[in-house]
Amino acid sequence: MRIRACHLYPDVLNLYGDRGNLLVFCRRAQWRGIEVDVDQILLGDWGDFNRYDFIFIGGGSDSRRTLVLKNLEKITPFIVDAVEKGAVLLAVGLGFQVLGRYIKAEDGTVIPGAGVFDAYTEAGSDRSVGDILLEATADLQDELKKAGNIDITTLIGFENHSGRTYLGEQGKALGRVIKGKGNNGKDGTEGAHYKNAFGTFLHGPVLAKNPHFADLLLVKALSPQEEISLAPLDDSLEILAHNTMKKRLI
Repeated sequence: MRIRACHLYPDVLNLYGDRGNLLVFCRRAQWRGIEVDVDQILLGDWGDFNRYDFIFIGGGSDSRRTLVLKNLEKITPFIVDAVEKGAVLLAVGLGFQVLGRYIKAEDGTVIPGAGVFDAYTEAGSDRSVGDILLEATADLQDELKKAGNIDITTLIGFENHSGRTYLGEQGKALGRVIKGKGNNGKDGTEGAHYKNAFGTFLHGPVLAKNPHFADLLLVKALSPQEEISLAPLDDSLEILAHNTMKKRLI
């Protein structure tokens, strides 16, 4: 088996070691005999996103926001089309924000986003910083347990963002915040989920701290339309680390 993966804007969006998410994804695939081919799409590049089973875009500083949004304009239709056809996407931090409907800057300027997620972001002055714990939404809990062969439905990470993100009427959260601020510090939501696309503010990298989430993305990348079973791995250390942080936060 082989997965075709794309790392979008690694030259400007790799804050807090978010590149590690792709490393974890590839290694957990390789441990199971699954090859992963990774292409990089840099600022100014074009790409046929329908070629890819998995697309990753990481976080970046707010100073990169306008630059990234400008570059996204020409490739947005191709990303949206790939997601609509079942491609798996993970977007973290600023990568998540720019894939929403729009970002409202500090001066009130509204800059259109890619529109993958029914969400929008308003710039803020106060930062949400610290460890975060959330419970995955009900429709994802069974999928997480089956994919990772782990009876864990929580996700942990580290958030550090000033923008406040709100879900639209059709928007679905990744999870409900147990400890931390999440999307906006008000409504208890964290991240977004649409088809096989996932957006989140969880750094860490998030897949290193949540092996069951990494395996869910692997399952979907291998077979978007039907359930498959992955060979189990010895995740005892990963589970111990996850549960230790979970207990600390609770």
